[in-house]
Amino acid sequence: MSRIGNNPVTIPQGVTVEVKDNVITVKGKLGELTQEFSDVDIAVEEGSVQVTRSTDKKDQRAKHGLYRALINNMIKGVSEGWTKELELVGVGYRASNQGQKLDLALGFSHNIILDLAPEVKVETISEKGKNPIVKLTSHDKQLVGQVAAKIRAFRKPEPYKGKGIKFVGEVLRRKAGKSA
Repeated sequence: MSRIGNNPVTIPQGVTVEVKDNVITVKGKLGELTQEFSDVDIAVEEGSVQVTRSTDKKDQRAKHGLYRALINNMIKGVSEGWTKELELVGVGYRASNQGQKLDLALGFSHNIILDLAPEVKVETISEKGKNPIVKLTSHDKQLVGQVAAKIRAFRKPEPYKGKGIKFVGEVLRRKAGKSA
């Protein structure tokens, strides 16, 4: 029994869901997403999407909750969108953007210039006395998470001073330094 898989996904106003040949398509005001599926049955009833499985095999039980969660993320993405915020902690760490190009100064000998996918909107916030923030917005949760993880990988937060790129609200495990 999948507790997540058995819950129906409600479809908000302005979102259309189509199922055809093992491909589900979700369209909304922010964009369109498609996802292939297998081993489960997806039914679109009035105002909701229901995911069911035909047997109780292990691979079908595993995919039952997975596809329900993916469909829920797609519906939320095309109606509201997904946002990730990254904070640059460190002296001299800066971020700026020109359109879809993100320019990061992270203490290396050169700046890192990253070309972002057109589906991801980037915004940089730099206020005096505060750490710079990179705000990523998209209708695709998987894509925005992947881009945020790639940016974070350039300079992961270190455990002694906490310098690096971290998610806003992320709690880091800090270590004590040398005891003299």
